[in-house]
Amino acid sequence: MFRPEEIVILTGTPGSGKTTAANSITQLPGSPKVHLHSDDFWHFIKAGSIPPWQPEAHGQNATVIDVLVGAAAGYAKGGYFVLVDGIIGPWFLDGFRQLEAAPHYIVLRPDLDEAIRRCRERGGDTLSDPAPISALYQQFGNLGAFEGHALSVAGLSVDDTCNAIGEAVESGRFRLK
Repeated sequence: MFRPEEIVILTGTPGSGKTTAANSITQLPGSPKVHLHSDDFWHFIKAGSIPPWQPEAHGQNATVIDVLVGAAAGYAKGGYFVLVDGIIGPWFLDGFRQLEAAPHYIVLRPDLDEAIRRCRERGGDTLSDPAPISALYQQFGNLGAFEGHALSVAGLSVDDTCNAIGEAVESGRFRLK
């Protein structure tokens, strides 16, 4: 189901289950797997970091995405199944479209209340304010030409979400063209 040299971009609003599903999928037996948590790539910037949601962060964000695309391509070329987990909207896909093997682009879509609840339950230093969660939810709520890449995960368990992602990858209908 999750084959070497394939790349899956798993995205959606905060609280959609991206990281939880990615952690579960990459622990499955079978092919070697890599989980690239995109937040880590922004956290690698130690001096001069600009919050990625700020308009002046455009150049920084483009660099981070380029590095992330390169890492995904390198691992895939090395024979790994690569799962890229993060808030990667359609506006960040140009680099991924240049890859030799078209990656899968899957937008997890929970209910808004569910996403906010999950974010609040995480605690720690993570996003829990409903306002930015709602704003991101709205951005992923109308994907235009990418609407066919949305996968409803409303009310699904972690296992059911992982199974739905596996079926989505198997179908091939979530590949970037």
